[in-house]
Amino acid sequence: MAEMRRGANVSLTREIPGLTGLVLGMSWTAGAERALADNLVFAAILCGPDGRARDDRDFVFFNQLATPEESVRERDEALGPDAEQIEIDLATVPPGVERIVAVLYVNEGPAQRRTLGQLRSCVLRVLNRDGNAELVRSEDLARSFDAETAVALGEVYRHDGGWKFKVLGQGYARGVNAVAADYGVPL
Repeated sequence: MAEMRRGANVSLTREIPGLTGLVLGMSWTAGAERALADNLVFAAILCGPDGRARDDRDFVFFNQLATPEESVRERDEALGPDAEQIEIDLATVPPGVERIVAVLYVNEGPAQRRTLGQLRSCVLRVLNRDGNAELVRSEDLARSFDAETAVALGEVYRHDGGWKFKVLGQGYARGVNAVAADYGVPL
């Protein structure tokens, strides 16, 4: 297992020839802040060459558990230490998708006035779907949060015929609406 800092990337398919699928695992610790922990949403956005979602079907979250071709889907139950997991079948990701961005945000409503700055820890892991072996993990991103209510955690992206992973850690103070605006997701 290698811990990666913001901005770092790794060539997954070069390091693991024959890699067919990934699991993005999200773990967080909110301490006694139950309203925050119960209203965190882990999601994925599939982006085309322009860095934007092609349409609303490219947003995988609790109300849309998978893409139409099921190349990216939320797992019913997370395995191991993760609170939530998203599975990616690399071979069936549509050719027009250049990257898959993992996002965490505070769902509005009961969690109003909550921020990611209240988290004690926030880590994104990348696992080999075949056997769930951890390949890499992000540094603890919670230390850099303050008033953010959403964050683009990391991305899996195509590069030279293979797939790479990069830690992003890009926070948004305006929540999922700001993420949607940046990535072209119609809400």
